Order: sequence, then structure tokens, then C-alpha cells
Amino acid sequence: MANINTEKLNEKSHKKGLSSENADSIDKLDREDLIKLIKTMLGGGVVVGFNGKRTASEISKRVRPRVTRLIKDLNVGTPEAQAQNLLIEGENLQAMVTLYKYRGQVDLIVTDPPYNTGQYFRYNDRWDEDPNDPELGNLVRLEDDSRHTKWMKAMMPRLQMMKAMLKPQGVIAICIDENELFHLGMMLDEIFGEDNRIAIINWQKAYAAKNDSKHVSTATEYVLVYARDKQLAKTDLMPRSSDLDAKYTNPDNDPLGPWSDGHAYRREARAHDRYGIQSPFTGAIHYPGAASWRFPKKKMKDMLEMWGAKYAETNIGDGRAPALVIAGAAFPKPEKKQNLDHSAVVELDVKFHNKKNILAKKAAENVRDHKVWPMLFFLSNGFGRPRRKLHLMNVQKGIVPLTYWADEEYDTLMEIGSQSWDHEQSGHSQTGINELNDIGWERPSI
Repeated sequence: MANINTEKLNEKSHKKGLSSENADSIDKLDREDLIKLIKTMLGGGVVVGFNGKRTASEISKRVRPRVTRLIKDLNVGTPEAQAQNLLIEGENLQAMVTLYKYRGQVDLIVTDPPYNTGQYFRYNDRWDEDPNDPELGNLVRLEDDSRHTKWMKAMMPRLQMMKAMLKPQGVIAICIDENELFHLGMMLDEIFGEDNRIAIINWQKAYAAKNDSKHVSTATEYVLVYARDKQLAKTDLMPRSSDLDAKYTNPDNDPLGPWSDGHAYRREARAHDRYGIQSPFTGAIHYPGAASWRFPKKKMKDMLEMWGAKYAETNIGDGRAPALVIAGAAFPKPEKKQNLDHSAVVELDVKFHNKKNILAKKAAENVRDHKVWPMLFFLSNGFGRPRRKLHLMNVQKGIVPLTYWADEEYDTLMEIGSQSWDHEQSGHSQTGINELNDIGWERPSI
């Protein structure tokens, strides 16, 4: 340690974004932590620094487990059923130390720590020296300039302990509000690793405006979800509602069951898949706009021919790849100035229809009225835009929870990222209070 120039290291740490408080405590770090700090700093990583972090990181090793005893009057059910549940009353770090024999065996941890709002958070300064001190300490108020540091010192050993309790595929979900959201997120990134963050859920805790701010009413809290190892963790889909399934119908008696209409194009713009296709009902040429057709051209041709007419690849002078038009039929020629990225359809004047157009329309109407429709069909009884069938049997059996579920088709797996849930699905804080009141619960006095 004598060979390390702490003045230069302090100067470097300021340039790298470390706090002066963290830099001043470098001399207190052991060799292993110092190497870790320097590697992170020189690698451009983010380091969470606060006064007393070293003590907070080691405190759980000095906490003694509680002596537990059964209270038979509070036991319910058979002895076998009782053995499956355990309720511990006590300070939460001591409770986790008491449960440490179950480390590496927990599937899910859901925790609701104090939010440091200046109302219900207590901190005992003597815990730095003796974490087994039985006193809860003084209330940490909003006026306390060190309230964030005290909160982080209290949370650090608890987060470390919770990680140790999880199975390799285990998941932790922590409720938090805006007071400590960013501090908690940085600590979780350091302890669990940013790569193991599953979600930042934006939870709608209230659905009516409150007078808690002169600027914006607070209606949300957050749930930070991390995995011990994201590659091993599994998350379930949310159940589909009957209202969501109600849009799936079966007007053509499709043997594959109910279906809804989905986009026939993909957002990726590929020049060779941006050609026009001719409707067998109207003779109009349809384009995918600024996108591309979803299916390969050969499959598009096969699906169009299932409406009863032969199709051919033809250059129609639109400056794009050859269009799929009815073989031998008349087709409209787009004007050169026409913007086909925004014009969805080029209509064919009826007077230009020929025999092939008429036969194609009759064949298509016969399929529409008497047969199972092809995968590619046309809206508005054949006179609208081309769409594709989306069968309910091929749709996910549940819903990936995304921000307000903007895409209601759910035919593609999506990565879970930041999410927002309406109160109808997640519940809100008043509902929980009402339920606790119904069973006679009272908030403990401080």
C-alpha cells in the first residue's frame, strides 16, 4: 500500500467521476477492494461511492442469527402444512441471517424497503460498530443531509444477503419510489450486475390526482426486478383476457380455428419486397407503403393465386421490382410523380377492365362466399387493403408485459424492458390498505 500515490489516484478518481468522499476513503480499502475499484475506474465503469460503504459491505458477516421459537397458538393446519411456511418477526437483516441456512434455495424475493420519505425510516448509527445493537435508532427525517447515505448503508448488506439467498435462477423484485430510485438502481447494478436487470416496472399506484406537488401529481412507484443470473431466470406470460380473444372470429369456417387480421407487411424496408400486388376483386395495385411485404414473393404469388386467378411478375413502370398482377388482365400504371411510400393503392378505372379482370373477380368472390380464405386476404369484403390471417392457435398463450401493451397482436416474442401497468391489472396502494383494514390490521406505531 505504501507504493500507491493516493494524491494522483484521488485526482484520477475525480476525472473518472468518483466522489471526493469515496476517494478520501481509499486508504481504508483492503487490497482486493482497491484492485476492484481501480479496474472499474480505469475501465470506464460506474462506481457507487458513499461514506461507510466498506463497513456496510461487511456488516452482514457480523450479524448474529435470532434464536427462533414456535408460538403454537399462531399455528394453523397440520404439522406437515405448518412445515411449509415460516413467519419471522424481527429486524430484517437479522431475519435473513437467521434464514441463511436456506441460502441459494430461494426462487423469488419480493421486498418493500423504507422509501426514506422522512416518515418511517429509522437508522441506528451504532450499527456501524455493532450491527446487533437492539435499538432501532432515530427517525431519519427529510431535513437530515445524510439521509441518502444512511439509507444506502442500511440497504447494502441487505441486498448482498438477498442475492446470496437466491437460487442461480432466482429473481428479486424491490418496490421503491422516486426518493431512492436512482440510488437503489445503482446499487443493484453493482451487486447483481447491469446485465442481470430484467425490468424497471412503472407501477400505477393511484388513479386519481393528488395534491402532493405543485407541478406533477405522483401516481406511480417502481419495481426493480433483477435476476441472480438472467440467462437462467424464467418469467411467465400474463394470462390473456376474454376481451382480447374476442376479436378472433372464424367467418370462413377455417379448420385452423378463429383468426384476426394482421399486417401483411414488415417494417423493414427491402427494395426487392416493395413491389405492387393486384387485387383480384378490384384490379387495384396495392403497395406496402414505406415497408416491405412480410412473405417471400413466391409465397405471395401462391396465396394470391388461391383466390382463383393466375398471377405473373410484370414490370408496370412504377420504378420498383416487378409487380404481381393477374396474368393477361388490365392494370393501372402509376404516375411517375406519385409517392408510393404513402399512397397505399393505385386504382384501376372500371372502363379499363378486360375479360381476365372480370373472371378473376368472379373467382375471388366464389372463394370469399363459399370456401376457406387464403392466408392473404382483402379487407372490406374484398374491396379493402390486403391483410394476413393471424390464427389464435398460433398466438402466444399469454401476454408479454410491455408498456401499455401497444401491440395487441403478440405474435412476436418481445424483450422485457421498462414497463407500465394500469392499476386494473397491477392493483394500487389503496386496494391493499382497504384489504388490510378489512382484516383488522393497524399500522404499527413508531
